[in-house]
Amino acid sequence: MPSDVLDTPASAYELVTAKPGPVGALPLTDDLLRHAPSGDLFGWTQNVGMGWNPALLGGKEFTILSTHGGLRAEDGTPIALGFHSGHWEVGLLVKAAAEELKKLRCIPFAGAVTDPCDGRTQGTAGMYDSLPYRNDSSQVMRRLMRSHPTRAGVMGVATCDKGLPAMMMALASQHDHPTILVPGGVMLAGEAGEEDTGKVQTIGARYAHGEITLEQAAEAGCHACASPGGGCQFLGTAATSQVVGEALGLSLPHSALAPSGQPIWLDMARRSARALFNMANSGVTTKHILTPAAFRNALAVFAAFGGSTNLLLHIPAVAFHAGVKRPTIDDWTHFNRSVPRLVDALPNGPIGHPTIRVFLAGGVPEVMLHLRELGLLELDALTVSGEKLGTVLDWWAKSERRTRLRELLKSRDGIDPDTVIMSPTLAKARGLTSTITFPRGNLAPDGCVIKSTAIDPSVVDADGVYRKVGPAKVFTTEKAVIAAIKGDGPRTVVPGDIVVLCCRGPLGSGMEETYQVTSALKHLKWGKQVAVITDARFSGVSTGACIGHVSPEALAGGPIGKLRDGDRVQIIIDRTKLEGTIDLIGDAGGDHGVAWGTAELLTRLPRPDLSADPALPADTRLWAALQHASGGVWGGCVYDPDLIAAKLAGR
Repeated sequence: MPSDVLDTPASAYELVTAKPGPVGALPLTDDLLRHAPSGDLFGWTQNVGMGWNPALLGGKEFTILSTHGGLRAEDGTPIALGFHSGHWEVGLLVKAAAEELKKLRCIPFAGAVTDPCDGRTQGTAGMYDSLPYRNDSSQVMRRLMRSHPTRAGVMGVATCDKGLPAMMMALASQHDHPTILVPGGVMLAGEAGEEDTGKVQTIGARYAHGEITLEQAAEAGCHACASPGGGCQFLGTAATSQVVGEALGLSLPHSALAPSGQPIWLDMARRSARALFNMANSGVTTKHILTPAAFRNALAVFAAFGGSTNLLLHIPAVAFHAGVKRPTIDDWTHFNRSVPRLVDALPNGPIGHPTIRVFLAGGVPEVMLHLRELGLLELDALTVSGEKLGTVLDWWAKSERRTRLRELLKSRDGIDPDTVIMSPTLAKARGLTSTITFPRGNLAPDGCVIKSTAIDPSVVDADGVYRKVGPAKVFTTEKAVIAAIKGDGPRTVVPGDIVVLCCRGPLGSGMEETYQVTSALKHLKWGKQVAVITDARFSGVSTGACIGHVSPEALAGGPIGKLRDGDRVQIIIDRTKLEGTIDLIGDAGGDHGVAWGTAELLTRLPRPDLSADPALPADTRLWAALQHASGGVWGGCVYDPDLIAAKLAGR
């Protein structure tokens, strides 16, 4: 018998079965006993039972929800690991905010709905739960908020790819309560020569092609995380979500991309607690912050940063829960044509600074100063600071904080902050192009997206147009694509190919993120000579031409599911006009033109190998059906109860 499992040590039997309750008395009144819900009264009983001083009851109560994960000892060493660094330290932000609320004689409550790591689940069945998790966790967060009926306001603390969008969706639903978002910050940059957390995810592909040794891969993989907490060092979904949260006015000025674990990061939590308290006292609620103007500002800032295309899914979802009209493809196109990209950050380049440098250079408010000069912001939008955006930017321009941090970047790191966040004139001179394009064509009649700013300039023609015609290599699983890229499968991806990955949209895989594919091609020497077309999604890293969100998806009857190996595909992306097309134009017999391809697709049946992934969980299948009925990918993959009910009723 396993005695270490079944036997109980003698000391464990030294227990008590009864003890006196807390000392003191609840500050009840005749009115409370006669008219307050029993839940309010029992809540006070629970509060003192957990150790709260009964004399301090009756103050404003605030809910703090976070995505904290893992278990840390007091000295910071791990007792149980979190799923990722992004939620590993955010409990410290919760603690700092709660202590500040206690000083204000308020009563903080804390809860957590932890989140997964898209990096950890790349290439695994865990990715099939990634995007559906966002909806599920946001629903749990909303239920927790409502389960604290005496809340005077809600603080959300979150960092990464799905937890932060979920938190913003949940906060947005609190129309008549004050809310504030505390972004969990970013990981510190590694020392010179060390790989960032984006590039290091390609060690397998680079090793397979002999571009690095086993020893180099092992060392790179060990050194990439330069601090135990914070989101990844590049402008992927996590960092972009932090930027968007601040641009919406939902976070304090200059809070996005703060260095995790540093004093300035903890200070942000304390000031956020004070701001939430002030909102509760002044009657400012979420509906006053998340207005149509706030979302227009967010779209402008998103374009100026050149962030992750995953925000095409998340910003509409936040708008839906805020009760604001969801942005359309036309809205996205308008802002990406109107707003210049001003930020040089990983993975876009041209230099590719880690996100900590973007923070030191001034972050969101610094970008907004430039956008204000261009007349691209709505300055009357209210922020959680209690001030309108225009007033906030006046403060930022003259603030000691701006001066000291920009000087720190220049003097200690040797980086001119104006080359990280640039003026429109300098950005244009350095070749920064606008962020995203929404191509159409006979392969994507409902649209698709490409992060056109990330196309390697060496494969773009002198007129700013990317043109490619090549043979399709069609895959229905990401695993098969990776094997082909590494040269391990029955087929091999070679320069000139157009990789088509279908059956990976919501109905096929929960719309998995194919970062494993796009990042491998970015960091292989010949990867820029390969294009990718998929009904899946990807994060902030792509090169060559990686086109995602192809709609309709293959399993919804989309023409992408009719392509065959050897078909000739044409891609045209104008990075200046932000226009593009993806079309079938020929077959193994040669090129026959777009009109031929359109007619040919109408006569073809879907490929016989199309199917949902056999490992797709039933939970994700339900999510896919519900979001499909609610507007699908372009609607933010949300659940619209009115649309769902109508379709169930056959209307």
